Amino acid sequence: MTRELKFGRVAAQSGQAKSLVVFLHGYGADGADLLGLADPLAAHLPYTAFAAPDAPAPCAGNPFGRQWFPIPRFDGSSEVEAAVEMNRAAEDLNAFLDQRLAEEGLTPAALALVGFSQGAMMSLHVAPRRAQAIAGVVAISGRLLRPQVLAQEALVKPPVVLIHGDRDDVVPFQEMQTAGNALVAAGFETFGHVMHGTGHGIAPDGLGVAMQFLKERLPG
Repeated sequence: MTRELKFGRVAAQSGQAKSLVVFLHGYGADGADLLGLADPLAAHLPYTAFAAPDAPAPCAGNPFGRQWFPIPRFDGSSEVEAAVEMNRAAEDLNAFLDQRLAEEGLTPAALALVGFSQGAMMSLHVAPRRAQAIAGVVAISGRLLRPQVLAQEALVKPPVVLIHGDRDDVVPFQEMQTAGNALVAAGFETFGHVMHGTGHGIAPDGLGVAMQFLKERLPG
């Protein structure tokens, strides 16, 4: 049984949503942490609605935040626990996406995921394993979970843009190349952007690349 995810929503600036962007936050944060990105993006995506769910579980490493799954090096959980909870969170997220698309009256082709850190990991894991391809994935400062099985498990291959700071001390910058190599080898249309001098965060140039990627792929 899936868990219902609480979420925030920003309506399309035009008053008519022809597409949907779902923000997926990082470990120890919540949906509100990224929903503010709707403000700078909306001016360029007037027909896009935005939603940002809270991850399903309280964060073991930050009692005020949420987590998609535990991280052993941060909270002392086991690799087995992390894998089990990640799979469960993927089911929760898929149910949330299906519900949001139905309520917005949109098809998967009108949906894009924008994930940061652990949210980027969830985006890269869930999108290829859905029955129908979404418009695209923006993965910022994350990594690709289980790259060795991507080619076998991918049901669809939405376009992906990887954005990462070269000074990231939380998720190593090298994870961008690892993810990119696996995605390209599996046949995904893959783009990359390096935020020079940026740590574990979202620099203005990275947000600009994300905006252009979404503008080119979302309807409306």
